[in-house]
Amino acid sequence: MNDKKINRFNSVLGELRREKGMTRNELADKLNVSVRLIGYWERGERECSLDTLIKLCDLFGVSADYLLGRSDY
Repeated sequence: MNDKKINRFNSVLGELRREKGMTRNELADKLNVSVRLIGYWERGERECSLDTLIKLCDLFGVSADYLLGRSDY
């Protein structure tokens, strides 16, 4: 992923999490990852795995293209 896509992913992830009224702790529990890792993703410091991307899409009811900033839906 280039930096532009990482930055879009982190902003979309944070927006979706807040829209669902979910804390970083709650999201971490649902994905079975650390809270620190959620923070890294939301700051654009790390990328998630493909398996985690699919889980995030299912959890938030969005496409991978949307979550990655490649489409508006």
